[in-house]
Amino acid sequence: QCMNINRGNQFDYMVSMSSQEAAFSEFARQHKRQDLLRDNYRGDMNTSIIKTTKGQTVMVQHDVSTPRPYSRIHMLQGSRGMLRKYPREEYALISEKDGHNWLNEDAKKALEEKFKHPLIKTMGDIAKKVGGHGGMDFMMDYRLIYSLKNGLPLDQDVYDAASWSSIFPLSIESVSKRSASLDVPDFTRGNWKTNKALGIVDVNPAKLRLHDIKQADGQLTVH
Repeated sequence: QCMNINRGNQFDYMVSMSSQEAAFSEFARQHKRQDLLRDNYRGDMNTSIIKTTKGQTVMVQHDVSTPRPYSRIHMLQGSRGMLRKYPREEYALISEKDGHNWLNEDAKKALEEKFKHPLIKTMGDIAKKVGGHGGMDFMMDYRLIYSLKNGLPLDQDVYDAASWSSIFPLSIESVSKRSASLDVPDFTRGNWKTNKALGIVDVNPAKLRLHDIKQADGQLTVH
């Protein structure tokens, strides 16, 4: 959505490559589990690179076997700056020391306050009370139900699901063909060219009321 995929932009083609397998076999040897040793484990690290029709690239990495600290490697890079979510939330802007350093905490907080998302302003406090991954689960569920009840297009639709999910089988095929370049299907049948960008979404609580929040036995309920 940061690059308006299926809404003015599109996954064009991709390549995928996997490393050798080592972690599962090493685990089996260390724990003397001969029954776990086999020849058809996939590679430890898979890296896929997707090119969009607008010229951007997306790197997706998948590794669930090697020892490593938790990270989703979320990072967004542009010509005027970059931001990342893991392992620490940081921002770098070209206007700040040519972008070679992370913003200090004061500048970071000022930036977050200036560009605070409308959903955070509208329902951030109640989302934190309800909980679920810091409140994000509640916000996503509320936004989904809000859209359905008010006849709004969903923020993620079936075409998004198909596009995102297609990367999985395409990566398998690309790896099997020595990282051959493969086209990503256009599930929108060309409508991505005229579909409007999602934009910054918000909710109007008056159209889907939040009230009577109660806490009992450590559990919060919203009626």
